[in-house]
Amino acid sequence: MLFWIIAVGLSVVVAVALAVPLRQAHAIEEAAPDVAFYRASLAEVEADRGRGLISAEEAERARAEIARRLIAADHVRQGKTVERVRRGPVLPAAVFGAVLVIGGALVLYTDLGAPGIPDQPLGGRIAAAQELREARPSQEAAEAMMPASPVDAPQDYLDMVAQLRAAVPDRPDDLTGWELLSRHEAALGNYAAAARAQERVIALKGDAAEYEDQVALVDRMVAATGGLVTPEAEALLARLLSERQDAEGPLYYMGLLQAQVERPDLAFRYWKRAIDEGDPASPHVELARTQIDRAAALAGVEYTPPALPGPSAADIAAAQDMSAEDRDGMIRGMVEGLSARLAETGGSASEWARLIRALGVLGERERAAQIWAEAQGVFADTDGLDEIREAARAAEVAQ
Repeated sequence: MLFWIIAVGLSVVVAVALAVPLRQAHAIEEAAPDVAFYRASLAEVEADRGRGLISAEEAERARAEIARRLIAADHVRQGKTVERVRRGPVLPAAVFGAVLVIGGALVLYTDLGAPGIPDQPLGGRIAAAQELREARPSQEAAEAMMPASPVDAPQDYLDMVAQLRAAVPDRPDDLTGWELLSRHEAALGNYAAAARAQERVIALKGDAAEYEDQVALVDRMVAATGGLVTPEAEALLARLLSERQDAEGPLYYMGLLQAQVERPDLAFRYWKRAIDEGDPASPHVELARTQIDRAAALAGVEYTPPALPGPSAADIAAAQDMSAEDRDGMIRGMVEGLSARLAETGGSASEWARLIRALGVLGERERAAQIWAEAQGVFADTDGLDEIREAARAAEVAQ
């Protein structure tokens, strides 16, 4: 309530400050012209007496008469001015200005502000963020709340995954089988099953488990909860960051956690580190780049992400000078390299689209169809899927 009293009071002060000049300007405008005439006559009398044209007695009588008329004219001017101020257009203009200033301010605040929400000091916001953090569901509970999201994939691919799903549990120590199951369950959008398979992969590898294996597990855990970073995922992320403080994957997910508990200031710090220190081609860096602008705005920080690197002029010139056979070999080499990297790290939507389009150009449509099926699981419900779908249509593996 105190806020509204102060806001309305300030608006009234502004409205009055705007109205006063209107009134004064109108009063000056309505001044009677005979007042100025009589004042000029007094000055002429003094000048005539000074030059000896009239006597002192005549000058005194003339001053008295002019003064009497001046006073009368001034009374008439004041009466006219007051009446014009009261009855003329100044009062409606002042009222209109007051309504515009006060009403406009209230309307804008109601639309853009936060009426009814009390002040939130820093300590209160931090406490609220901690409450949100503590209220998160467990990994198991969060996965149970997620509805099934079937992916459109070729039937032969679905049959292959079904066979893999049935066979691998019968061979609990088959590392390759569990790796394939984890990858293909994720491709079909079965992220919870993919996470369980990835946990088995890490258990089988033991001390030989690589850092990327752990990050892949976090990818699947977060995807299985619809993007929520659960306490279990947070514990794993904290351990990964203690091992590598510049790892873009853990940095992105820790930033995502801070954004989910309404700490955009901390989310911005994590995502900036991911962008500044991570591989620009990493999908985690791309995700950080797509979300950091909002975090920066909420944190009150002006930030422009660094430009993405591209091929050098020398690389472009070298490709133009190649023969058709050499250029085809280079393209195939790039495709194989890109395919290997996407299989290991995931890659961005643009890279998946580029791979599918390149495979279509090379005539490897069966392989392109398989990549398209995997992409539908990896990029389900994201804007990147539209770009990949266009590439799949260009490769004639999608409708």
